[in-house]
Amino acid sequence: MTKSELISLIASKQPQLPQRNVELAIYCILEHLADTASKGERIEIRGFGGFSMRNLHARNGRNPKTGESVNILNRHALHFKPGKDLRDRVNASKLVIPIQYDV
Repeated sequence: MTKSELISLIASKQPQLPQRNVELAIYCILEHLADTASKGERIEIRGFGGFSMRNLHARNGRNPKTGESVNILNRHALHFKPGKDLRDRVNASKLVIPIQYDV
């Protein structure tokens, strides 16, 4: 789902709100989340999940094209851990299709 699809979906479910107001709200929320994450602070949305910063230590890697050894510096990565409600909804929505093997 893209940002514009999210805005359209919320605007269609809330007809009393003009689409421009929904768009502004979504942009404000996302901007605040990005600012908070860039400061290294944890973001927790109950029922949805949490975002936290992880430190990825320096290591030696390989350039897959040339095979040459490459030094990869320390960096930070944003890590998402889904909440229990979200995990349960996602797991319940996955259909298990048995695999049939031809003998």
